[in-house]
Amino acid sequence: MEAVPARARAYVGCVAVAALCCVLPLPTVRTPWWAVALLAALYVGGEQAAARLKFTGTFYPVLLAGAFLLPPPAAALVPLPGALLSPAGQRAPWLRRSWRAAQLAVAVWAASRTHWALGGRDAVVDSDFPYALLPAGAAVLAFCLVLSALDGGILALAERVPVRLAWRGLLARSLAPIAVHGLAGLMMAVLWRSPYGPVAALLVLLPMCVSWWVFAQYHRERAAHQATIRALVQAVDIKDGYTRGHSERVGQASMMIARELGMDEARTEVLRFAGILHDVGKLGVPTRLLRKDGPLTPEERRVIELHPEYGHEMVRGISFLGEARAAVLHHHERLDGSGYPYGLMGSQIPESARVVAVADAFDAMTSTRSYRRARPVPAALEELERCAGAQFDPRMVEALVRALAREGWHPTVTADEERPCEVPAPTAAERPGGRR
Repeated sequence: MEAVPARARAYVGCVAVAALCCVLPLPTVRTPWWAVALLAALYVGGEQAAARLKFTGTFYPVLLAGAFLLPPPAAALVPLPGALLSPAGQRAPWLRRSWRAAQLAVAVWAASRTHWALGGRDAVVDSDFPYALLPAGAAVLAFCLVLSALDGGILALAERVPVRLAWRGLLARSLAPIAVHGLAGLMMAVLWRSPYGPVAALLVLLPMCVSWWVFAQYHRERAAHQATIRALVQAVDIKDGYTRGHSERVGQASMMIARELGMDEARTEVLRFAGILHDVGKLGVPTRLLRKDGPLTPEERRVIELHPEYGHEMVRGISFLGEARAAVLHHHERLDGSGYPYGLMGSQIPESARVVAVADAFDAMTSTRSYRRARPVPAALEELERCAGAQFDPRMVEALVRALAREGWHPTVTADEERPCEVPAPTAAERPGGRR
């Protein structure tokens, strides 16, 4: 709980109060309690099955069926047991569960209120198609709008995503999949009200469960790839102890730059992976060269400068990395063409590689090595700005400066002394003739 900012806890509290207000009129509403209990039990079962399959989605068809079948205060009760019993991780688990329960209660209430206000209840009872689609579509839109609005707020307050970026793309990404769930929920509601009753309505869930299983397989494959990435990074850290933790910090700095440039969250995540994996090719470099304290010979330097190509070979088969693979290969290129491995210039260098190059150099300067102390953050930023246009992309440097001014940075060790102006383009060799 202590790790969650106070403003985020206050925000969750406000949403919980809103959820409570949604269910307060319940005593004055005629409520079919058996239907509430059955839908809530179905939602609990769906959430528990999703947890066992390690699938991160939510069983929205049941919630939306509740919105189409029940009065708004009763519909708001349906997600509460499932959300409060769902897995929530180790960081503030009950706060996370409370947040999810309150968020879903408000969203389902808004969907049900919209549906009933547009006459959707009578359309469901009479199986009046296609008219029933209109209030159902409006309810789904209300559901998505509430979820997106609340999610954006928690991203801005708890995850410190810039306010201007917190809501970007949330509605667009959620609308299509939730619309499909809404159709399934409408089918459940219509069958529920038909002569065949709730048992027939449950048959709608079978194809949804199959779809969930397919998605779960995809997420398992993705999780396996991410575990492979973690193992590769740990192997690099073990092999080159001087730069332990460097990859994770470069990933963090790359993510900060990407967000400042206005990239969406999916691309930001890819650039975080690019930063984490940028030095994975060190696994192909002899350990004696990585740990050599003295000057490197020209032949040794040429061997070390092969590590971007080694790294690209290692990750090119991981399809979800996308442009991160280009960043691994080209993060030592320079705008003036003096970099390696191919001497690319300017816009020939992929944007992802230009992001990682700045993040890489920044962390190298602000981290302690056995042969030198870290530079202060302002001195490192000044050096990046001095070399912008020749070695680094000025847009990436400016984005990092702005992000650090707002969020700060916490290097391993910060020294008070400044060093000469040569900016390391960190490879295993991190100084002229030796380790940079």
